[in-house]
Amino acid sequence: MIKLIASDMDGTLLNNKMGISPSNIAAIREAERRGIQFMVATGRGYLEAKPALDEAGISCAMITVNGAQVYNKEGRSLFTVGIESALAKQVMEILENNHIYYEIATTKGVFSVNHAQRIENVAGHIAASLPHLTYKMAIAMAAAHLELLHVQFVTDFQQLLDDPDIEILKFICFDMNGPKVLGPIGEKIGQIEHLTVTSSGQNNIEVNHANAQKGIAVKHVAKDLGIPMEEVMTIGDNFNDESMLRVAGVSFAMGNAEPEIKEIAKYVTSTNIENGVGEAIMRAINEDL
Repeated sequence: MIKLIASDMDGTLLNNKMGISPSNIAAIREAERRGIQFMVATGRGYLEAKPALDEAGISCAMITVNGAQVYNKEGRSLFTVGIESALAKQVMEILENNHIYYEIATTKGVFSVNHAQRIENVAGHIAASLPHLTYKMAIAMAAAHLELLHVQFVTDFQQLLDDPDIEILKFICFDMNGPKVLGPIGEKIGQIEHLTVTSSGQNNIEVNHANAQKGIAVKHVAKDLGIPMEEVMTIGDNFNDESMLRVAGVSFAMGNAEPEIKEIAKYVTSTNIENGVGEAIMRAINEDL
């Protein structure tokens, strides 16, 4: 029987309104009633992830920034895996030489240098996920969405490297041409020792320290709780979820997951707008997976 569930958020736990459905909440409550611990494992930072959980009344441990930071249920940071300044400078040079828009997730939140492009990239992601929307509607949703994400703006990313109180956790890189442009850049960055490149959508790549992966973080949490990996369940939809789907005894891909992720997971559930997380949790309970 599973004793720990780790779920991704965007495209997984969250629906198309960026919220957690009543069905998913009910399933999480049922799991907790049975003594199964629930946590999220997200590419979002702590401040980005917390509002949706608070709105749903869910208090849980959190793996954030793809595994770069882990928090306990009370919100206390357990450990951080950052990117050294020398490595960060190499990544920045590659991205800027290729004119790629990027943001930096840090221990002090997410930073951008271009407000208009930030909205444009989020709008493009929303429009791709919800094709029935007009682009104007997507822009409006993006602007509202950013208000919740606590994105901060600086004139130059060098400010972050120069601040001794800030640790860089992740680069989030966007291009509307998707893999055609980002693929070669991701391969180049991936050749830098101690870095790993994943993705949470067709139009982005994410760069973390090689030790900052969801799978590594899930294993760390499970070990601290004394739970064997055979009794851990993970749920995800994209490539930044791959590592945790591979290490868990029970793994579910969302119905809207990338085809390669469905191949990796042991089971497939419904989509994120069809309460797929709740369905997976109840199936695991009812079938004693």
